[in-house]
Amino acid sequence: MIQPKEPFIKIIAGLGNPGLQYAKTKHNVGFMLLDALAQHLGASPWKEAFTSLISEVRIDGEKIFLVKPQTYMNESGAAIGPMLVYYKVGLEDLIVVHDDMDIPAGMIRIRKKGGSGGHNGIKSIIAHVGGENFPRIRIGIGRPLSGWSVIDHVLAPFSSEDIPHIRTAIEMLLPAVSTMVTNGVDLAMNRYNPQKKKSEGQREKYEAQQTEGKAADHPV
Repeated sequence: MIQPKEPFIKIIAGLGNPGLQYAKTKHNVGFMLLDALAQHLGASPWKEAFTSLISEVRIDGEKIFLVKPQTYMNESGAAIGPMLVYYKVGLEDLIVVHDDMDIPAGMIRIRKKGGSGGHNGIKSIIAHVGGENFPRIRIGIGRPLSGWSVIDHVLAPFSSEDIPHIRTAIEMLLPAVSTMVTNGVDLAMNRYNPQKKKSEGQREKYEAQQTEGKAADHPV
């Protein structure tokens, strides 16, 4: 008797740091999206495995693992690499969600592949999986305020001004993730990435605000 084919497996990994003290920080926006996805898709309860919190869901019949590495950001690859090997998941079936300082808070960018862009979590993943040809979802957190270090910035909560933009981004990404899984990254990029003119306008406004010192509320 022919056994039914095992559903195809994809892994969606959201990056962040474990612990309640980091839960609302900018660096944990990847965890925030995965929590929203789990609730939106009715995923299974989170369980510990591969030094991660893992939940399972199906999108259009495909088995999806939602993964939140518990290794701390800079060692994210140490959790994700072994999981890819164990389940024989190719890089093209790994989607990584992470924060990005190079785009304004709440703006999103879906990419098919690329370098680390200086992001230590992505650097770690590339080192452990042996390549950079995996899709990413980048969620903008903006640049540090004047006088702030990068560490101060990423480990601070979102300002009251930025919170609505982050919520909107997460709401937009719920269908975007499903599109990536069922219809491919290219369609998701075309459908959900900001158009060039709109993106440039948002960036100009953002940079002007930074120059003028119209900074967001001080995170608390």
